[in-house]
Amino acid sequence: MTSGGGGLSKLATLPLLQRLKARGKPPLRLVGVARDHVIGTKARGEQLLAGRFLSGGEAVELAALDWASLDPATPLGSELHGFGWLRDLAAAATRERGAPLAEDMTGRWLLAHGAKVDAAWAPALWGERLLFWLAYAPYLLSRRDADYRSALLNTMARAARHLAATGDEAAPGLPRITAWAGLTATCLLLSSGSAKLARAESGLSRALASAQYDDGGLMSRSPAEQAALVDRLGLLRAAYAAARHDFPQGLEDAGAAALAALHGVTMGDNTLSAWQGGNEGSRAALAALIEGCGFRARPLRTPRGWGYHRLSALGTILVIDAAPPPARKLARIGSASTLAIELSDGQQKLVVNCGGPGPHVGSLPEGLAPALRTTAAHSTLTLADTNSTAIQPDGSLGKGVEEVTISRSEDNDASRIDCAHDGYVRGFGMLHGRALSLGNDGKEIRGLDRLAPKGRKKIREDVPFAIRFHLAPGVEAVPTADGLGALIRSPGAPPWSFRCRGAQLELEESVMVDGSGTLRSTLQLVLVGEVSHLGGEVGWQFRRSS
Repeated sequence: MTSGGGGLSKLATLPLLQRLKARGKPPLRLVGVARDHVIGTKARGEQLLAGRFLSGGEAVELAALDWASLDPATPLGSELHGFGWLRDLAAAATRERGAPLAEDMTGRWLLAHGAKVDAAWAPALWGERLLFWLAYAPYLLSRRDADYRSALLNTMARAARHLAATGDEAAPGLPRITAWAGLTATCLLLSSGSAKLARAESGLSRALASAQYDDGGLMSRSPAEQAALVDRLGLLRAAYAAARHDFPQGLEDAGAAALAALHGVTMGDNTLSAWQGGNEGSRAALAALIEGCGFRARPLRTPRGWGYHRLSALGTILVIDAAPPPARKLARIGSASTLAIELSDGQQKLVVNCGGPGPHVGSLPEGLAPALRTTAAHSTLTLADTNSTAIQPDGSLGKGVEEVTISRSEDNDASRIDCAHDGYVRGFGMLHGRALSLGNDGKEIRGLDRLAPKGRKKIREDVPFAIRFHLAPGVEAVPTADGLGALIRSPGAPPWSFRCRGAQLELEESVMVDGSGTLRSTLQLVLVGEVSHLGGEVGWQFRRSS
């Protein structure tokens, strides 16, 4: 990959640069560099140095990249336009080796988008871009090229004015937080920005208050977005340090709470449990984020709005989704997963949800992505093959779970949680309850799934149900002769036994999307039966053999 010096020299002809020069304003400068302590993925950085950008099964040849035609609304376009890949480049290359590529890519972006407000100027994209431009300024400002430097810094100043006016136009949730975080960092580190700092901090506080529960979790209830929130706040924390400003206590508290919520959905193998259209993510990337974000927190075990309750004992971790799905305006990829669980023993996942592609829907076979959002794709009960919360044809969430009741207790023997949701009351007159207990030795999980009559609706004929436990890839299950149990073997944990009562056990094929977005074949334990208008219950147990 060449440095593209010819492209950089063309920046002197940009109308924007000419106008800024004509006004006779003093040259802009950075007052510091927000050092990013999160280490990127070296392999991806080496691919960048080789001239290729890979993401979600798609590849872009950087030499042929046309910034003007790269749609920033697509997942691939958003990744490139956001410039988060600078972190990976820095993981693979020193400033001397990586700067030519970084400057060439940035210079060509300025030529395509620096002089006009277009789709690449979306507030959330600008927020992300500014955070990474400020963190990797040494890679972007290595050349002694006054025209390029002036164009870059003046475009950042113009972006700051744009964000000050449009930050609240970003979609609520993580996008709006990102927009205001980028503006705040720019106000701290660009010599012309200090006058806007108070406004930027106020906008960021509003964005956080409208998107983050007081327990630290995002209202989108997406672990993938939760990781991005921790990342954004960590980059902003570094900007405050570089500017020698105290990090506001409110932002410190928000970051620590966000990390606690993220820890709460992390399993024993240090990957995420899979909820709301996301997958387990990258173990290395998550570890780098937790190590480098600057915040410290223990796992959130008893959430409020975030909703993911965590039971743990001596290496056994169980996470349950004990809250309604996210509101439609906040759920970019919402799922009907209420009362589903994931289970791990040490570093071995045992029970999982099928996961999802994250932003890269195109990496999966056609039509599979919507199926991965269904109740049946999660380790919970499905009544009459119907989602507990409807998924509309346009992908939005419809009617279903509105309320989840929860009680939790701990004693010398076990941790217990008992919860119920109303997602099947409207259609079937049934309340689904799930009680769980994890023994304090970590060796036994007892569960009870209940269907109890509620409301005026009465089913006339018995209705089929299925309780699914999707097994992690590589986990084997051998049914017992009586059809009520199975022996579960895995490469990374002792054997576990499974038993049930009140239903018949079947073993079926399943799939799971791993952290790279790849579809993996696996198995599922399925407890099948029928329920009458009187309701019923099914008991089950996982027990470690040693």
